[in-house]
Amino acid sequence: MEKVKIQQLMDTSGVAFGTSGTRGLVADMTDDVCAAYVTAFLAVMLRSFQFKRIALGMDLRPSSPAIAAACAQAIHDAGLQVDFCGALPTPALALHALQQGIPAVMVTGSHIPFDRNGIKFYRPDGEISKTDELAIAASDVQLASQVTPDALPAIDTRAMTAYEQRYVDFFPAGILTGLRLGVYEHSSVARDPLRRILEKLGAEVVSLGRTDVFVPIDTEAVSAEDAARGRAWSAEYGFDALISTDGDGDRPLMSDEHGNWLRGDIVGLLCARYLEVKHLAVPVSCNTAIEQCGFFESVIRTRIGSPYVIAAMQNFEDNSSAIAGFEANGGFLLGSPIMHEGKALLPLPTRDAILPALAVLAAAREAGIAVSTLVKALPARYTASDRLQNIPTSTSKHLLDTWAAQPALFCEMMNQGYKISQVDLTDGLRMTLDSQDIIHLRPSGNAPELRCYCEAATPESAELMTQMVLARIAQEVSLIKD
Repeated sequence: MEKVKIQQLMDTSGVAFGTSGTRGLVADMTDDVCAAYVTAFLAVMLRSFQFKRIALGMDLRPSSPAIAAACAQAIHDAGLQVDFCGALPTPALALHALQQGIPAVMVTGSHIPFDRNGIKFYRPDGEISKTDELAIAASDVQLASQVTPDALPAIDTRAMTAYEQRYVDFFPAGILTGLRLGVYEHSSVARDPLRRILEKLGAEVVSLGRTDVFVPIDTEAVSAEDAARGRAWSAEYGFDALISTDGDGDRPLMSDEHGNWLRGDIVGLLCARYLEVKHLAVPVSCNTAIEQCGFFESVIRTRIGSPYVIAAMQNFEDNSSAIAGFEANGGFLLGSPIMHEGKALLPLPTRDAILPALAVLAAAREAGIAVSTLVKALPARYTASDRLQNIPTSTSKHLLDTWAAQPALFCEMMNQGYKISQVDLTDGLRMTLDSQDIIHLRPSGNAPELRCYCEAATPESAELMTQMVLARIAQEVSLIKD
């Protein structure tokens, strides 16, 4: 046996906590590294909970089975049993853990490139908090001199079954009858349950783009190729909507009947309205139509990341009902029971992709209108986003610190006559211009990327501003490198 300090492991391996779970290069996520993290997680959980079993799941990345095997071995070495739920959406595993009152470990890199992967951790009562992350990072654990994983256990199908039934039972029977929907399957672990749920609710479903090669779909930065693909598919097949998710099924990607992909926060907003949510928590990066629409009694803005949204949901004074949150990527978190037409939907306070997509379809169906008409009824605020890749986090933070201290330097770099009326440092640098356009910059918590969100009165203005800002920043970074 040997003693391993997690903080030291984070520094030496490069595998560290991001906005949600640990992330790192596959080459760095060795059996020993993965086992150390899981062992530390279990030790922290055993301080507050009693349990004998751990739920374990994974996405469809080629590296995930080997990482899951290392996690399973660490669980066995800790004297605990494994509920191996196989390949399934992250929210399905989280739901199983909540129902069983046990912790969970999900092997997934979500939307980040296939050469990376990660591990998400769940308490018996939901996602781990930032306090839990700090406790794990401060842990010292005992590991075998060399971790040698055994074969993965047989798959327990209860988690997937319960997850699908959750939505088939809640939404009105046959609510999607008459709709023709395309499911962009790619390598999403949610592709099969998504199709089954849609069909059970009455929809005609056409499968599109299925592949065994991992595709890193980022629902906050849809590629030009996927944008064109959505419009072409809708024109060819006459869809009422296209539905997809990111790799682990906790972020929705949804289009209107024309194949135009909707922003995740707009999908979240429409979902929250359909569910008649009263109290809403969203990150600072979300569209301001949320407040302008007037649908909600209270809205709290948080830092970016589901732990912050969850903490805000728990702080509402009226904490008995109609509480929810969502992120700019569309992942929807249900913080309290919801009643709709006499049916109850129990809380699932972790990002979910299938609930918001179903809610938008159901809202359009019940109103007898197209999805695009639902969107047009919202305040005219549009967000575009994109990212610069392969930028060290240290470089991004240096630039943002400089512009936060002296916003005039940012305006000077842009050379567009910008005047900044407000600066928000809740998470990154969010600047409101005199025109009420918004530019929000922040380093990614999962990869060496700088993200840019721009909000304006038209989609064209938002997209133009996003690309212009990123182009100027790319020039600035090249000067720093030189």
